[in-house]
Amino acid sequence: MAISRSQLVKELEPGLNALFGLEYKRYENEHEEIFDKETSDRAFEEEVMLSGFANAAVKSEGSGVTYDTAQETFTARYTHNTIALAFAITEEAIEDNLYDRLASRYTKALARSMANTKQITAANVLNNGFSTTYPGGDGSPLFSTTHPTISGTFQNTLTTQADLNETSLEQALIDIANLTDERGLKIAAQGEKLIIPTALQFTADRLMKSAGRVGTSDNDINAIRNMGMVPQGYVVNHFITDTNSWYVKTDVPNGMKYFERSPIRTSMEGDFETGNVRYKARERYSFGWSDPRGIYGSAGGS
Repeated sequence: MAISRSQLVKELEPGLNALFGLEYKRYENEHEEIFDKETSDRAFEEEVMLSGFANAAVKSEGSGVTYDTAQETFTARYTHNTIALAFAITEEAIEDNLYDRLASRYTKALARSMANTKQITAANVLNNGFSTTYPGGDGSPLFSTTHPTISGTFQNTLTTQADLNETSLEQALIDIANLTDERGLKIAAQGEKLIIPTALQFTADRLMKSAGRVGTSDNDINAIRNMGMVPQGYVVNHFITDTNSWYVKTDVPNGMKYFERSPIRTSMEGDFETGNVRYKARERYSFGWSDPRGIYGSAGGS
């Protein structure tokens, strides 16, 4: 349905002082703090996890060497969604508008809606990260204590979920340092960045920037800060819905991924019969993860 003069009554009358409601600032590109961007020219992308070899065995004198095998373990698939929104304005509404160009004003609103949708879609990877309804390539949710491997399991969440504090963050960093590969070999992983909802920004600032321990009477140093355990500090994501959840992005490659299939494009056309002018925005992308070792998360303690 096209936007007509009946929906723009005040804009057609003299004496209007201001139009407002479409000029709010917006949170820009917060997904870039979580996901590594790649481009795609296919309907979907697949990434395959490979296993290496187990630990080498002792070879007895005169005996044969031990052979091992490598293999594929699981496949992560990224299926690109098409995101689009449009609006139309009647020919009469455009002619009778007294104040400014309707098209320029509402195309800004269109861009705002498209951007907001992208941020929600990206954050939902974390918001749904503890739900078995949204499994990854290995069959487990993004955050699990039992991600399966050839040699056993590994975890990228706390055994007992806990709110963000000194103890829980230290345990997360310890767990990250103890991560293993598909054959159980230790990998040199480190936390890089703390990702939090708005409700935890004051807690995170005290925790990451205080010289001493937070919330204690001890005169101890803040070990997390002193050791540079989270070198990129913390970032706030305004689209995380669980106010108790928190996440640590690690330096493990091929973790959180964002594929851009088609960048945002806008177009317009006029309809010969009605005279209506139609405006459309469209883009294609997908958000997800390949290696769950790329991020660690906690749902919080309550």
